[in-house]
Amino acid sequence: MGSIKRISKELTELTESPPEGITVELADESNVYEWKVIMEGPESSPYYNGKFLVKLSLPTEYPFKPPTVSFATKIYHPNVTNDEKGSMCLGMLRADEWKPSSKIAAVLQFARQLLSEPMPDDAVEGRIAEQYKNDRGRYEEVAREWTRKHAC
Repeated sequence: MGSIKRISKELTELTESPPEGITVELADESNVYEWKVIMEGPESSPYYNGKFLVKLSLPTEYPFKPPTVSFATKIYHPNVTNDEKGSMCLGMLRADEWKPSSKIAAVLQFARQLLSEPMPDDAVEGRIAEQYKNDRGRYEEVAREWTRKHAC
């Protein structure tokens, strides 16, 4: 029961004063464990002017187990899987690195920060990471193209 109280508190904080470029709501009013997040592409990134739907799922053991974050909107990024799952690789969300004191706001801010500064050495899409490292211009071109095509 403690987790629902904490989740509700964090949800209230996030809806009342959301981090820059991030809007949060419940995916379904009757389920506090599934959140719908709209993340705007940061100005300094090839995702600028795109709005991405991000799903955040909280385990019932939250905050002792990390949430999962995935992009429902297709995105060309080294740290997000290029399939329909859109799983995001975030170090802080790994079971061995997660701290119960971590807040969902910090998770979302970190995820948005990754749009500006991908971490190619922690990539789930090796090919995109290589391109990011070796041909930044082409990477940004494709990322912008995908943003135009897939992000609202």
